[in-house]
Parts: sequence; structure tokens; C-alpha cells
Amino acid sequence: MEQDISKFTAKDTVFRNLFGDKKYTAMLYSALHDGEIVSPDDIEIITLEEILMASLYNDVGFMVKGKIIILVECQSTWSENIIIRLIMYLAETYYRYYRKTNQSLYSSTKVDFPKPELYLIYTGSRKIAKEYISLSDSFLNGEKCDFDIRVKVITGGSKGDIVNQYINFTKILNEQVSKYGRTIKAAAETIRICCNDEILKEYLKNKESEVSSIMLNMFDVETELNIFFDTEKRVARAEGLAEGRAEGEAIGRAEGRAEGRAEGEAIGRAEGEVAGIRKKAISIALDMLKDGFSDEAVSKYSKLSISEVADLKRGNLQPV
Repeated sequence: MEQDISKFTAKDTVFRNLFGDKKYTAMLYSALHDGEIVSPDDIEIITLEEILMASLYNDVGFMVKGKIIILVECQSTWSENIIIRLIMYLAETYYRYYRKTNQSLYSSTKVDFPKPELYLIYTGSRKIAKEYISLSDSFLNGEKCDFDIRVKVITGGSKGDIVNQYINFTKILNEQVSKYGRTIKAAAETIRICCNDEILKEYLKNKESEVSSIMLNMFDVETELNIFFDTEKRVARAEGLAEGRAEGEAIGRAEGRAEGRAEGEAIGRAEGEVAGIRKKAISIALDMLKDGFSDEAVSKYSKLSISEVADLKRGNLQPV
């Protein structure tokens, strides 16, 4: 679980920041379409940022000339469950599109339907031979069904294009984190090496402090999450001991009382640590809210629920 939640959040956040700029989104479109050029003015960013009912937000979504909807996800851990997530992202994207354009799905007039294109940029170390993954192949053993969806998998990109540069950025970041840990040194060295090697050079030079801040903030969140998971494990062990205490009392009251005191102390210490982590999570959430992060981003990295983030904004949430 630790790997899935926090290991590569720094790179994912830089990905969203990079392609939230229409200039680089236009380059992304070109990389995905054999060099076809579009103007940034032809791009409309439609990345899902905030849904109050659930933590549903994608990496990058954009529309080109009002005719194509493109969703691009970036994963460092291979999981074909991305297909299911993309179905959810795509449905919500179309829902928002029809609301924005005031097109009624109940009208006798046929609505517009921008063509969907779905991509997965994979930056992990596993060798992936598939050019496409689909719902029917991945989940139905190739059986035909009334609904299918296909996602193009990109593992390298063409030499020098924006996708290839981003993938190289993630590799350099991995190398520097291996050397220096999740520190400002790793962030600074990543940016220095990338600029020297002409990898995202313009973007990194123009947004050096912003990118460094993004990486360091995510490093801090990952550290807190790791502490939280370790503490949760200790609580689980202590609770297991408490169950054993009850069984021990059935065997011998004297032994049970002795175990109970020791185990109770262990549970108390572990619960105290959880309270401390909870307090830190709220502190992280407050800092992220002050920096203008969306409720969903705050929820994702602080591990508070959406409702708890809403309570925090109203001043109703206190450390336990």
C-alpha cells in the first residue's frame, strides 16, 4: 500500500504541473500524434480537479479544437486497473462537457461527441510489450462485450520529444533520490542534470523554485505517510496482543492480568503515536490549503477524507 500511495507522487505532481501549461500540452499532443502541430490556442485544459462527492481527479485531460478529448495518465507502478479509472474519468469529463455546452442528452437533436483518446505513460522499470491494453483483453479474457475501451501504452516516446524528456526526468530523479534520499539535494541535482542534458530545460529553468517546492512538499508528505503506516502496524500488533490477553485470562487470571498491563501500555503508546500523526496530517492539510491546493489533492496527500478537509476549512476539525 505504501508503494501505491506515496512512492512516486513527486513525479506525478510534476507531470500535472508540466502539462497544465498549454505550451507543453501542445507539445504533448504533437508527441502523441506523430509530430502533428497544434497551437496552444487550440488547446483547452479539462483535467478533473475537484469533485466534492469523491476523490476523482485525473493526471491530464485536454480538448483539441473542440473535437478530440485526450486523457493521459502517468504510472510508475504497472496496473491495468488504470483502464477502469479511465472509464470513470472519461464519463465525468463528458458529463462536464455536456453541462458546459448546454447540450441535452434527452433532446431529439443529436449532441456533439468529441472523439476520445486515452493514453498511459509508463515510467517504471518493468518491461511492457503491449502497445495497447483494453477492457475486454485485461478483464474479460478477450471476450467481446457491448462496451469496450482501449488505452495506448507509451514506455519511451520518440527521442527528444516531450514525453521522452519527461520519462528521462523520472529516471534521473530516481537516480538522485537513490544517492541523496528525498532531500533538497536530490531535487536540485535532478534539475541541474536535466538542464545540462537538455531534458525539460526551458520548463525547469523557468519554474525551478516551483518544481523544487513541489518535489520537496511531496517528499515531506511521503515521509509522514511512511511514519503513519509504521504506527498503524504497531497499533495492529498491540490490538492483536489485546486479543491474546483475553484468551490468556481464560487460561489463567494471574497471567492474563500481567499480560493485560503490558499490552495496555503498548496500545496506549501506539494510540498516542497515531494521535501525533493525525495532528501532523492536519498540519500538512492546512499548509496545502493555504498554498491553494484543491480539496482532492489535500485529501490525497494528507490522507484525510474529503469531508474532513471540508470540516478543516470550516474550522470544525481538531486533532484527536
